[in-house]
Amino acid sequence: MNTLPNDHAARTARAALALDGLSVGDALGETCFRTHNWEAIQEDPHATTRGPWPFTDDTAMALGIYETLAECGGIDQDRLALRFAARYTAQPWRGYGAGAHRLLEQIGSGTDWRYAAERVFPGGSYGNGSAMRVAPLAGYFAESDYAEVAHQARLSAGVTHAHPEGLAGAVATAVAGAYAWKNRDARGDTATKRGLFDAVLAHTPPSDVRRGIERAATFSFDLSAEPHVRLLDYNFATRPFDVSIEPVVRLLGNGSRISCQDTVPFCLWVAALHLDDYRTAIVQTIRAAGDIDTNCAIVGGIVALATGRAGIPADWLTDREELVV
Repeated sequence: MNTLPNDHAARTARAALALDGLSVGDALGETCFRTHNWEAIQEDPHATTRGPWPFTDDTAMALGIYETLAECGGIDQDRLALRFAARYTAQPWRGYGAGAHRLLEQIGSGTDWRYAAERVFPGGSYGNGSAMRVAPLAGYFAESDYAEVAHQARLSAGVTHAHPEGLAGAVATAVAGAYAWKNRDARGDTATKRGLFDAVLAHTPPSDVRRGIERAATFSFDLSAEPHVRLLDYNFATRPFDVSIEPVVRLLGNGSRISCQDTVPFCLWVAALHLDDYRTAIVQTIRAAGDIDTNCAIVGGIVALATGRAGIPADWLTDREELVV
């Protein structure tokens, strides 16, 4: 039986905050595939379709992580696998990928997750699912050392995404979330935004994910770069949606390939640039298209840990489908 830490209630509250940031981004992002919301937001960042906004597998799996942390005080991989499978069995229509369908069906029928994961994804999956769901873990361990955050993130990813890129994507995203919390009081400072990349790169193992993050850090904050990527010179406070996102997408990706390599670097760039503004971070993420709901889940989970719940637009929280834990 696991012994819960003395500050378990505070940890769980932080995990719930991250879950709100993730799930609101996920649900709003998903509306862009079902309605004209994507076009409307380009014209008016406050224009969103009416709720309730159903969440996707991104939030369903994040709920599994949240529940495991609340129960165990850390990642117990066997229990996490069962949580994932139970939520899948109850609601398989949440938007799971084809591989996830096969894997979670097998786990739900009693197959050991280690065997099932290898059979479905020989060598491990490097899909962006390991990163899309990890924000509650970042919140729970936000006041721990980054090494512990990274360790727990690897455990959470390994149940379904054992490929080195899948592990790296989870680690990078979790460390970014923990950094956002640790530096929330200085979230508007350019130095704080730069520092997110330093913290993440210090703990992300060699991988294509890491190389993408290195590229994001270089062009995002190098003021001698070409004009179309010198975005920190731009006054986002007064004109936050006038800069073309296309050069950034070409350099970093936008999740269209559904891989950590093609998703995490871009999401960390948006989160760092808008660490003090949840709404702007989400709308800029939506503008990039691609895997919108997953991108917004990743960005939303990170930025909410910097802004707090008050930073998430109240009407967005109301419009998101209710979470049942």
